[in-house]
Amino acid sequence: MPAPSSNLRWKIAQAAEIRWWQRYLRKRPKADYLLWKRQYWQNMLQKAAVELQPGDAVLDAGCGPAGIFLVLQQQKVDAVDPLLEEYAQKLPHFSKSDYPYVQFHACPLEDFQPTTQYQQIFCLNAINHVAALDQCLDGLVDCLAPGGQLFLSIDAHNHPFFKRLFRWIPGDILHPHQYDQKEYQEMLTKRGLHLSSALLFDEGFFFNYYLLVAQKPLVKRYTSTTEAD
Repeated sequence: MPAPSSNLRWKIAQAAEIRWWQRYLRKRPKADYLLWKRQYWQNMLQKAAVELQPGDAVLDAGCGPAGIFLVLQQQKVDAVDPLLEEYAQKLPHFSKSDYPYVQFHACPLEDFQPTTQYQQIFCLNAINHVAALDQCLDGLVDCLAPGGQLFLSIDAHNHPFFKRLFRWIPGDILHPHQYDQKEYQEMLTKRGLHLSSALLFDEGFFFNYYLLVAQKPLVKRYTSTTEAD
C-alpha cells in the first residue's frame, strides 16, 4: 500500500488532473480534438511498429478521456481510469456510448481486477499518475499474456538535481512519481520483461518523453528425460 504522504499527493494530483482537462479542452471543439487525437495515436502505433490483430484483448491502462481506445475498434478493449465518471460529467468530449467496443472501468489501476490476459497493454501518459507505482507495474505484468507486449510511455527526468527537487516540492503537481529513463527501464526488466526498444517522442529540458516497448517471455515447457525417451 502507498504511504499516507503518497496517497495525499495522489489525491491532489487527481484533483488537478480533472481541472487540467477542463482548461485544456475548453476551446477545442470535440470533433476537431478527437480527429487530431486519433491521428496522434495512429502515428504512435506506426512509429512503434505495433501489430494488432482483430479480436486481440487489449488493456488501455489509465486511458483518460481520449486514450488509445479511440483507434482500437477491431480489438476487445478494457479501459481503466479512476476519473472516468468525472470525465463523463464534466467533459463534453467524452461519452462512453461513443465506444461500444470498449469496456470501461472507473477505478484506480491498483484496484482493477482483470478477468483475462492481454496481448497488448498500453499505459500511456499514466504510470507517473498512479498512487502505488510498484503495485500497478506488478499488476500490469501479471495480466500481460506470455509473448504479449507492454507499451509504457514515460516522462523521464534528464537532470538528477531536478529529479530530487521535484520529489520534495510540487514542481510537477500532476505526477506523484519522478524517475529517469534508466530507473523506469529497470522497473520493467526486474519484473522479467524484455525491453525491445525505447523510442524518443519528444525532448525537453526537464523531461524527455519515451515510449518503452517490453515483451513478456513465452512460457517454456520443459520436457523430462523420461518423457523424451
